[in-house]
Amino acid sequence: MFPDAMNAVQIAGPGNADVLQLTTRPVPVPRHDQILIRVAYAGVNRPDVLQRQGSYAPPPDASDLPGLEASGEIVGMGAGVTRWRKGERVCALLPGGGYAEYVACHADHALRIPYGLTLREGACLPETAFTVWSNVVARGKLTGGERFLVHGGTSGIGMMAIQIARSLGARVFATAGSDRKCAAIAALGAIPINYRTGDFVTTLEAEGGADLILDMVGGRYIGRNVRALAPDGRLVMIAFLDGSKVDLNLAPIMTKRLTVTGSTLRPQSDAAKAEIAEALRKKLWPLISNGAVKVVIDSEFDLKDAPQAHLRMESSEHVGKIVLKVAGDGI
Repeated sequence: MFPDAMNAVQIAGPGNADVLQLTTRPVPVPRHDQILIRVAYAGVNRPDVLQRQGSYAPPPDASDLPGLEASGEIVGMGAGVTRWRKGERVCALLPGGGYAEYVACHADHALRIPYGLTLREGACLPETAFTVWSNVVARGKLTGGERFLVHGGTSGIGMMAIQIARSLGARVFATAGSDRKCAAIAALGAIPINYRTGDFVTTLEAEGGADLILDMVGGRYIGRNVRALAPDGRLVMIAFLDGSKVDLNLAPIMTKRLTVTGSTLRPQSDAAKAEIAEALRKKLWPLISNGAVKVVIDSEFDLKDAPQAHLRMESSEHVGKIVLKVAGDGI
């Protein structure tokens, strides 16, 4: 059995990291097709920061608590759930609510922890894996032999994208802002580009252009991405850290026959997320289990120290994922 109340971190109001406050909430009751997870670890992601700042509201039927991914043990199930059993250890993509001791989520958005991984490592997978797979593989249609560029190469998204792209046989380039970060990119087998001392446009043009670019920067990078793309190249946008509104010359998009697209994950339907989860289970999870794709963790904070975790995220000094310890691996 599980208790009626739990510890959680709430957003007291839009603002700086100190608006993240430890509170007590009722333990959620799993609805039809949902499972209830006792949380071991929760991943910290850039959208959590945006939600805290008031610019990324949760869906109407989601928890107002931050947290888009977590790992833990299944302790309850709603009606209609047949694929899971209590006690199974899973990681899950969440619409919110991960910064808590318990969270409910759709049963089809959970995956077993890949063989050989801890719950701590498992909590780092869902948000990055769902995002990268759906945008690089499904939407971006990256194939072996193509040239792939990802911006923010040492973010959780970036490091997952590098590894998935390499597993597909692509030649991978990634941007970062320091020699330390560039070394981490090189260690994953990608070609680093220090954007403070180099120019990704020049680098990619010299290589014949990028066939696919995954961009979370936007702003001033959008026009430069268009220049860096090869004929028939694709640009996939997943965030706009530098802004979403720019003046853009559309002529190169026409003359080079480019495709410009993008997506957000959180608002997608339950069915769409379940489809991505199934693709991960079949195609990515084996690569993680055999060590071809690894989890890179930057730092760990206790749940009560969520403000410090957000400050670490906002510093942009992290290399890999940031996690919150809730119950830990010994649940």
